[in-house]
Amino acid sequence: MSLAIAYTQFGGPEVLHEIEIPAPAPRAGQVAIRVEAAGVNPIDWKIRKGVRPSGEITTPRRVGSDGAGIVTALGEGVDGFRVGEPVVFSGASGAYASDIAVAAEGVHPRPAAVSAVEGAAIGVPVGTAYQTLRSLAVGPGDTLLVHGGSGSVGQALIQYAVLWGATVIATSSPRRFERVRALGAIPIAYGEGLANRVRDAAPDGVTVAIDAAGTDEALQTSIDLVPDLARVATLVRGRDAAALGIRAFSGGSPVPLTAQQQAWRVEAVPVTLALLAAGRFSLELGPSFTLDDAADAHRVVESGVDGKVTLVP
Repeated sequence: MSLAIAYTQFGGPEVLHEIEIPAPAPRAGQVAIRVEAAGVNPIDWKIRKGVRPSGEITTPRRVGSDGAGIVTALGEGVDGFRVGEPVVFSGASGAYASDIAVAAEGVHPRPAAVSAVEGAAIGVPVGTAYQTLRSLAVGPGDTLLVHGGSGSVGQALIQYAVLWGATVIATSSPRRFERVRALGAIPIAYGEGLANRVRDAAPDGVTVAIDAAGTDEALQTSIDLVPDLARVATLVRGRDAAALGIRAFSGGSPVPLTAQQQAWRVEAVPVTLALLAAGRFSLELGPSFTLDDAADAHRVVESGVDGKVTLVP
């Protein structure tokens, strides 16, 4: 038997509990993986709490989509992997577990220079950032305003935008300026007078804005400063985007991602793994928790913590 984290009702972190599951046998097109680390993403607690609608719970609901581990078996038709190989996976269902079976297209070889915890930390944040920047065609000549620059998604946005030739201004608390600056962005404190501070930092104007904070201030500042609202996007307030005339990529948006956008999110993982292995991408890791302490992991993510939180079965 294997272990997994699940819940049977919406609520606080205390609804999470450990259950026994059969050791997963991979179906055709799947890879079975012994999980060494799982990423804890904000969407996990939002769905668990009922903040993000997800439908009625009819059976114990598993948690988590990102992780890293060791291949234990291959389903029919799967090529390119071997038993015992270290891998990273994303887009899974139930990553908070000791073992999992994942569709092969969501599994990627993990370079020796990348730890399991690092591999588990990248899926949702880098996929979201990479796809959003590609969708907005961010590149040389752009000045990008990122709201929430010190979070996991914000840090990925900064790094990819800088890598692709953009100038980046990122909001954060002053306490986090050093981290934002180290990634290549100009840090700006959020709060009263934000728009004027951004204008001072970008005298030639802002061409693109991405909201990873979800505040009214972030949205209004972006709308006020970016001439083309087709290049303003929110990753948090998706339900409000249409009324504001801006774009949204998930974040509660009723408009699903296109096939191309979904493909970019998958593509981001192997691209980031290669950059990590080459020392060209930086991850800020937060605390790790054991599988049976998943409730504590959710508490710290929901309350706010520096760095990416992971579970280590």
